[in-house]
Amino acid sequence: MNAKASLRATGPKNIAVVGAGHVGLVTAACFAEIGHNVICMDIDEERVEALRRGETPFYEPRLTDLVMANISAGRLRFTTKYESAVEAADFVFIAVATPTTLMGAPDLQFVRTAVRGIARAAHGRRPILVSKSTAPVAITDTLERILTEESNGAGPLPLVANPEFLREGTAVQDFLCPDRVVLGSADLHAREMVGELYASLNCPILYTDIKTAEMVKYASNAFLATKISFINEMAGICEKVGADVRDVARGMGMDPRIGPDFLSAGIGFGGSCLPKDVRALAQLAALYGSHPQLLTDVLEINTEQRRRIVARLRTVLGKLRGARIAILGLAFKPGTDDIREAPAHDLIRLLEFEEVQLIGCDPIAIENTRALFPGIEYETDPYVAARGCDALIIATEWPDFRALDLRTLRKTMRTPVIVDGRNVLEPERARTAGFVYFGIGVPDQALDASALVAV
Repeated sequence: MNAKASLRATGPKNIAVVGAGHVGLVTAACFAEIGHNVICMDIDEERVEALRRGETPFYEPRLTDLVMANISAGRLRFTTKYESAVEAADFVFIAVATPTTLMGAPDLQFVRTAVRGIARAAHGRRPILVSKSTAPVAITDTLERILTEESNGAGPLPLVANPEFLREGTAVQDFLCPDRVVLGSADLHAREMVGELYASLNCPILYTDIKTAEMVKYASNAFLATKISFINEMAGICEKVGADVRDVARGMGMDPRIGPDFLSAGIGFGGSCLPKDVRALAQLAALYGSHPQLLTDVLEINTEQRRRIVARLRTVLGKLRGARIAILGLAFKPGTDDIREAPAHDLIRLLEFEEVQLIGCDPIAIENTRALFPGIEYETDPYVAARGCDALIIATEWPDFRALDLRTLRKTMRTPVIVDGRNVLEPERARTAGFVYFGIGVPDQALDASALVAV
């Protein structure tokens, strides 16, 4: 049954989404796109006013068009009031932020506030409450207690865990064509009702208890992070023995038990999910008496990748103080302006400590980065950013950086050094163009600082 036929059979539902961040706004726009009536609520009045005009607060391919189309069709509205969001809702999705505390655990204050606001606004109605915010496994009991306290004796609202698996840059596609939907609840009827919302997407639906559903999310992200740190550890060994990690990864990925995804060596993972979720799972494990040694090592290897870049630059340039270095790529990945835990940030902090003159370059993430690091220079054009530089670091694999005219780039630089933190360039092409090239897990060019004068 296709999406439209399924919707005709079940009828459109009234859906409220609390939180207009990345997950919440994509969820709201996509549910509206498949025909449901959606109202998205956020306490940020400026954000809501902009959304009513069809202006999205972050970059995500296809999202702005989806928001504008569904506003025009009358299927998508926005509000700042819990009462307006919940008053007619059959389902209320919680999609608020769960940032990391200093101890590494998720900060649940926004989730608790949202649950209280929803329960109070329900006024005796019983919409199904669906949690898409990434929250620790142990949070279920807390949420159910809040719902009981706010129910005025009517009993808590039905609660379903529905972890999200949206990748920034492809979030709309991931929602509309998911590889799976996970739904967990002790209320079998409630989770099946939520399952009907997704039935038109024709994907596998896994029904579990609520704690297992939450654990699926953490385990999935921890495993992906582990694959990245594993191939980065292999990259370090490859550099020592003279092997090429790119071909090692290709050979590994041909094994169907391993697969090729997340085996690209580089300067490590970032973003709003992998670092946060690995830390949260490690914290949860420690609190329950389990020793999360593997998770701790995954995080340490990830951090070490940034330090190795700085150490390599120090070796090849002889000294870092006063050097002029451009960082190409400020977003944590291509296709987004999200800079949360971007590898470039660690590089900026490390190189600022070394008193390096820094130039940041990115197609769309400069303004977000400038708010955190106002003291460095910024350019959108990589050729301008490279002018007079002693080295370039490629920190994000934007297509524009793969397609650089290396001979033109070489002419603008004072010292022709490229540290390719994403292995986006062919080493021989870079070296033929006159660069001293260093990749991650790629056999190095034997060259010391004195030899650079003759390059």
